[in-house]
Amino acid sequence: MKLVYAKEREFHIGTKPGEIGRYVILPGDPGRCEKIAAHLENARKVSQNREYITYTGELDGVAVSVTSTGIGGPSTAIAVEELIHCGADTFIRVGTSGGMQTEVEGGHCVIATGAVRAEGTTREYAPYAFPAVADFYVTDALRKGAERLQIPHHLGVVHSKDNFYGQHDPASMPVGGMLKEEWEAWCRLGTKCSEMESASLFIVAAARRVRAGAVFLVIANQTRREQGFEDRQVYDTELPIRIAVEGIKELIGRDR
Repeated sequence: MKLVYAKEREFHIGTKPGEIGRYVILPGDPGRCEKIAAHLENARKVSQNREYITYTGELDGVAVSVTSTGIGGPSTAIAVEELIHCGADTFIRVGTSGGMQTEVEGGHCVIATGAVRAEGTTREYAPYAFPAVADFYVTDALRKGAERLQIPHHLGVVHSKDNFYGQHDPASMPVGGMLKEEWEAWCRLGTKCSEMESASLFIVAAARRVRAGAVFLVIANQTRREQGFEDRQVYDTELPIRIAVEGIKELIGRDR
């Protein structure tokens, strides 16, 4: 696909082919890019534009990039599309989430096997009957990484939404009744945690025939809080970052 609007570099993320590795870690927060890049060898900042900051370095002698996506589905889809233009074909989202099952505690990690499409971006890629599913091999690599590092983790479906405050303050919304009913359904179905980007990542990956997975830090759990359990809050994203790095090393070995 030709560049849109840009002449030499991608219009939004500001990169070009040759600057991006095949494997890309995708945090939402631009402030986490440098922290993730510190896990790479010979990392250098490639570009910075809007919410998108990109570093490229190496793992096991193979180029690996880090690009922030900002918050939500639209900016994530843009980043992934433009990274694909630059040669990337394997993506791992690293982010934060809120736990939904009582056993998914703050400080644990969740590796997504799929995502509830409770957002709007993916409507312009696929009918809602099409599932947002993570790539099996990327997911398995993340699982193996978490096990090697002995990090508490869960595998399962996650909930992707557009409205952060619709989750945390549904009563203030004109459609609060619908939000509460759907939230209860997702919980009863065993959904592990809630976040805002993975459905878009998985659907764009399916549409463009690339690989994608996701791992999240659970920073807190409102279900535990509502049921009177201890709700530990953890904000350091080092654990999912380490899982993602181990996962990419696993994939590099497999792909060779």
